[in-house]
Amino acid sequence: MERWPEAFCPRDVFPFSGFGLANRRRPIDGLMITAYFIKYARMNTGSPLHPTLWRTCRVLANRDRLRIFRLLAGKSGLTVSLVAERTQLSLPVASLYLRTLEARSLLAVRRRGLRVSYRINNDPAGQLCGLIAVLRSALLRDAASSETIFKLATAFTHPRRVEIFHAVSAGPKHLTELLAATGISLRATIRHLGKLEARGFVVCLNETYTTLCPSNPVGRELAKLACA
Repeated sequence: MERWPEAFCPRDVFPFSGFGLANRRRPIDGLMITAYFIKYARMNTGSPLHPTLWRTCRVLANRDRLRIFRLLAGKSGLTVSLVAERTQLSLPVASLYLRTLEARSLLAVRRRGLRVSYRINNDPAGQLCGLIAVLRSALLRDAASSETIFKLATAFTHPRRVEIFHAVSAGPKHLTELLAATGISLRATIRHLGKLEARGFVVCLNETYTTLCPSNPVGRELAKLACA
């Protein structure tokens, strides 16, 4: 059976479909790939996918990575072995999580010979300055806030949820208006709205959806990035 080239993965090309279980049970031929590509391209032409936000939120929606971020917010310039020791994570896991946080520009790395150390990124590119500032402040003020941040981050871990929130932020919308604005299926829209409601970012009043202003500073910053 032919394998995907090493640098190519269906999930990279079709992040929304995810090639669900039903599709995994049958062979994927050229026609099927073409059909998925056309569907993906049509659905997302001109759509604000905000890749920095949803990918960053996926990184933040992990309690151990938040513990690492909090550790480095209080003590800069730690090596991988020190981070692993203080968080009680294995060395490979700590190394992976540090590189993941760095990849999203949340951390900065410094290399001197064989010594590699990490710190909070104080000069991130793009729109992450505000997010990093409120994350640092919240985690240093109260360790328990990591659970709140974890839950807030899960609101935007999917590009469709970012797109739906962005559409609602432009003005209150009935479900039918939201479907027309995003081109996302009814079933998926309802599921993603449920997550956004549960996390306190949208509310439904008289069958119309509108955005809420989160009381938490991290939530406000995430909403601001989703609206950008």
